[in-house]
Amino acid sequence: MQKVKCIITYDGSGFAGFQIQPKQRTVQGELEKALTKMHKGSYVRVHPSGRTDTGVHAINQTIHFETLYDIPVSNWKRAINTLLPGDLYVKEVKLAHASFHARYDVVEKEYRYYIWNEKEADVFKRNYFYQFPYSLNVEAIQEACKQLEGKHDFTTFSSAKATTKGSKERTLYQVTCEKRGSELELIFRGSGFLYNMVRIIVGVLLDIGQERREPAEIAMLLDSKDRRLVGETVPPQGLYLWDVKYED
Repeated sequence: MQKVKCIITYDGSGFAGFQIQPKQRTVQGELEKALTKMHKGSYVRVHPSGRTDTGVHAINQTIHFETLYDIPVSNWKRAINTLLPGDLYVKEVKLAHASFHARYDVVEKEYRYYIWNEKEADVFKRNYFYQFPYSLNVEAIQEACKQLEGKHDFTTFSSAKATTKGSKERTLYQVTCEKRGSELELIFRGSGFLYNMVRIIVGVLLDIGQERREPAEIAMLLDSKDRRLVGETVPPQGLYLWDVKYED
């Protein structure tokens, strides 16, 4: 039995998220359909580094699966891509150690969130940016970003629907915001993320950018551990799983 590790990329616009769901088109569903076909009808289960929601994109998502086939890695890549739809692509294939697990061995993840900060909509960006038509104080957002870095309990910034058990503590190594013309890029690098954590944080940062909140309120929100104190979760289309890192 071999364990195969793949780095994949996908446009989340046409998927009901990563995780397989009945009667829904999902990333896992398309991957497993392709692999099962390659294995002549024998089911092959895919394990991801984490699940992404409906509309969320991935630049570098990591998966693994187990197989009895002994195929050169270059042939794996070509064969799987031949069977995948155009909005899902295998970028790299490697043989992994028998103990490797795409989810449990993650040491760092990076997400990016993109905002189109214009009053006028751009129809070509509607699936890839969150259009936010209000003026923003970017310096205030950048100040708030610094308050989020480090090890904190992020309960306030986790969805009430989250099923995560145990500690809600996570370490964010980098939280930054840069504005280039009408585009805002927010980068989040951390040891791990709670369900909807990035999208809830972005909502709070936009409140700060509109000067409806002060950057100094971040500490209070972290201490409160109360999701009700922050606003709605921003839409998924601006979110990208950018990278996943492992010890090797």
